[in-house]
Amino acid sequence: MTTHVPGSAPSPVEAMFTADEASRRLGLELVQHGEGTAAVRMTVSPAMVNGHGTAHGGYLFLFADTAFACACNTYGPVTVAAAADIDFIAPAHEGDVLLATASERTRFGRSGIYDVTIRRGEEVIAEFRGRSRTLRGTQSGEPQ
Repeated sequence: MTTHVPGSAPSPVEAMFTADEASRRLGLELVQHGEGTAAVRMTVSPAMVNGHGTAHGGYLFLFADTAFACACNTYGPVTVAAAADIDFIAPAHEGDVLLATASERTRFGRSGIYDVTIRRGEEVIAEFRGRSRTLRGTQSGEPQ
């Protein structure tokens, strides 16, 4: 697990997360990160609830995708999603505090596979699988 030391340069994942306007505006918080892993926390806000009174699946996907992005960018070169899918297991509701934990399953060449579990406490809300691709000749913080 990595935590930022004040006064030191941010890690590649910290730099990426700080520049992530979408995640920041939704109140997502990077809880921890390490090689190929990350955990992100989110509280379901009223703006995230759909017409059925549950968290909109698009917000849950974005949440899991953010944890995935943090995990696959811990190595430094800019890494992006090549594909991803999600299985919704249980509904989340306004006020729920969710934790998305991402872990690397394998990396091969410039590709990788990562799994993300979204939980409310001990209850699994969703399972996400992301496939990553590292861009050639890039480092986090560089313009694309």
